[in-house]
Amino acid sequence: MEIGIVVGTVTATRKDESLVGAKMLVTQPVGIDDQPSQAQPIITVDTVGAGVGEKVIFVKGSIASRAFDNDNAPVDAAIVGIIDMLECDYGKG
Repeated sequence: MEIGIVVGTVTATRKDESLVGAKMLVTQPVGIDDQPSQAQPIITVDTVGAGVGEKVIFVKGSIASRAFDNDNAPVDAAIVGIIDMLECDYGKG
C-alpha cells in the first residue's frame, strides 16, 4: 500500500463498460512527510468516497482490481482508505 494525496478528478465519457459508474481520481504519491515522490500522478479508482485534497491509501497492480466491485475490471490502481491521522518517527534521529 502507498500514501497519496488526491489532486484532481477524471471524467471519461467513453471507457470500458466495467468502469461505468466508477469514480476516478488523480492521485499524487507522497512520502511520509507529505512531499510528492518522484512518481508521476496516477489515475486511481475510488472505492471509499475520497475527495480532492484528501490524503489516501492506495494500492497498485493486480490487487487493485480486487478492491473494485468488479474484479475483472481493468483497474491498476485503487484508493482503499482515507487517512485521518498518520504518526511516524521515521527520519527523526
